[in-house]
Amino acid sequence: MKFKQSQGQNQRIERIIPSHLVIGIDMAKEKHVAQATNFRGIVLTPRHLTFTDEQKGFKKLERWFDGLQKNTA
Repeated sequence: MKFKQSQGQNQRIERIIPSHLVIGIDMAKEKHVAQATNFRGIVLTPRHLTFTDEQKGFKKLERWFDGLQKNTA
């Protein structure tokens, strides 16, 4: 499907396929929140993940990703 230059978001959405795991992250000043959805936008986790802006928080996010990948594979 072809889109105009101004429809960049639609182009990115078109590239999402059923095997993709979509992670949305709300970046805040001290605590961030992440949520996982499938390619249709259906939420895959019962709760969002809250993590901090330091190495410990990003390690927590990485472990969460790894767990999601194993559960959705």
